[in-house]
Amino acid sequence: MADYDLIIKGGKIVDGTSAPAFTGDIAVKDGKIAAVGQVTGTATREIDAGGLLVTPGFVDIHTHYDAQATWDPYLTPSSLHGVTTVVMGNCGVGFAPVKPEQRDDLIDLMEAVEDIPGVAMHEGIKWEWETFPEYMDTLDKRRFTMDVGVQMPHCALRVYVMGKRGVDNEFATAEDMEKMSKLTYEAIKAGALGFSTSRTDLHNTLEGNPVPGTFAAKDELFAIGDALEKAGTGVFQISATHRDMDQEFEWMLEMARKTGRTVTFNLQQIDERPDLYKKLLAMLDKARAEGVTNLRGQHSGRPVGILMGWQTSVHPFIAHKEYAKLAKLPIKERIEKLKDPAVKAAILADSNPNLGDFGNFVTGSFHKMYPMGVEENYEPAQEDSIAAIAMREGKSAKEIAYDAMMMNGGEALLYFPLFGYSDNDFSAIEELLEHPQTGLSLADAGAHCGAICDGATPTFMLTHWVRDRKRGRKLPLEQIVRIQTKDTAEQYALFDRGVIAPGMRADINVIDFDNLSCPPPEMVFDLPASGRRLFQGAEGYVATIVKGEVVMENGKPTGALPGKLLRGPQAAA
Repeated sequence: MADYDLIIKGGKIVDGTSAPAFTGDIAVKDGKIAAVGQVTGTATREIDAGGLLVTPGFVDIHTHYDAQATWDPYLTPSSLHGVTTVVMGNCGVGFAPVKPEQRDDLIDLMEAVEDIPGVAMHEGIKWEWETFPEYMDTLDKRRFTMDVGVQMPHCALRVYVMGKRGVDNEFATAEDMEKMSKLTYEAIKAGALGFSTSRTDLHNTLEGNPVPGTFAAKDELFAIGDALEKAGTGVFQISATHRDMDQEFEWMLEMARKTGRTVTFNLQQIDERPDLYKKLLAMLDKARAEGVTNLRGQHSGRPVGILMGWQTSVHPFIAHKEYAKLAKLPIKERIEKLKDPAVKAAILADSNPNLGDFGNFVTGSFHKMYPMGVEENYEPAQEDSIAAIAMREGKSAKEIAYDAMMMNGGEALLYFPLFGYSDNDFSAIEELLEHPQTGLSLADAGAHCGAICDGATPTFMLTHWVRDRKRGRKLPLEQIVRIQTKDTAEQYALFDRGVIAPGMRADINVIDFDNLSCPPPEMVFDLPASGRRLFQGAEGYVATIVKGEVVMENGKPTGALPGKLLRGPQAAA
């Protein structure tokens, strides 16, 4: 009989603690790390990691796999990027609790907020629950390539308790608040990792109305916070309007103080107030000096990047009347029409529609649009923008954008860094990365299928920040590994993972770091009912190990599914 189930031999180990990398072995037995260093003994399987990087599995705490987890055991793209634990149920949207007559409403909310095709969710979700604990029990029957944690979503909770009054954003009564608090407590005690809410004007229903809970009064929020305080665990996650985050700060600080629970909010640089993030960091510094360390900002590892092409949800011509004549054609037929010089001329001559402040900003800010190209470049210089190219070539920016989208047989994409790029570089993101009260998040894996493709962030953190960055300083490998393993795990009180050490869960990546890469994003149609999604895979992961089992090998699933619903430790109490 072998001494161990698995030995990873001779790799460059970065253990997740920020300690210097070292060459050594890792022994695994019964799903846990048994030894680290120079390991002797036999194993059922041995992986030669000579010349390879070995890290803990990545923990992605901001995903939207709530629907996908009901049909896809592989949870791509995350499983392709070394992710071994995900947390979903963010931004206040999800699918429990729910009454049968409310199911379509929750699908519509997810489609509107997270741009996941409604047709895919209608086809893919098999409803087997009403309450949140029943939803967890449904997930508990499934197995995955990784562990899956859930949070109670405010939108679903409000609709469940208040019905149409909740949808219409009426103020909750004392009875409503008591029910919401009780249901949240039950969810946390069943093992939910937290509660999430949305307070941003970017999250609207398909009809354009603010999602349920957007204007929830302080009393309602604190009634729910009381449930986390009573349970003694759970994260309070908030997606709020970026430009008003300083106004939201005081109640979030009070929530953190009163409940003792981690309160986390989105913290990114925005063009409307490009220095606001600095003000918020100073406010976090003041809170920390006063002893409040459980209030944390969430930031992305690269700008939240809207991708624009003829198949995406948004591009500069999306609402032009001339383009609308072609928009419903099958893509191949549409591309053929778009190649016609007369069609091109008509679209370019069309007047710009009024899409409101945000829509006009996204579709008309050519100084923030960049051709994606074949090679990954998420930190382009200003001279690479559509506006700068148009100036040099003496053409209109619209024509340059049109031609750029027609490259690669009409499948080329434009990159629009929405948040985190006001200075035309990564300086703001770098500052956020290094602050003691911020954490890596907001990759939104599983969501924004027609516009954003940042689920590859775990891989990007290694390739760009550690190895390839050209327009700024690179960051230490040990730091970049820590912030997406130990730090993200501990934010959700997952103290059994995120570090390579004896006794810890054997979630491990073996990586060919020199050849690690992300191919360009592409549109695929692999969701239920042939639903579309922007997809970005990875190359260079030799093995991803979950609970001691190899689940991905050289970019291919092995068929092993040791991952399951992750219930917090309170569930066993």
